[in-house]
Amino acid sequence: MAKVSITLDSDLAIDAMLLSGTTSPQDAVELIVRDYLATGRRTEARTGDAADRHRLTDPKPGPAEG
Repeated sequence: MAKVSITLDSDLAIDAMLLSGTTSPQDAVELIVRDYLATGRRTEARTGDAADRHRLTDPKPGPAEG
């Protein structure tokens, strides 16, 4: 896997470390990004995406009875 180097404000790095419970800024950012992506996938799996729009519309009414 390719590695990417980023710079963060020290306050942001400390907040990320406290939030994730890690002692390494790199581990903290990785955990938070992984959690963010997993949350987005879970939400998309529950709510669907643009291709699932047909599920939200009412079905066309059938022929009138009577």
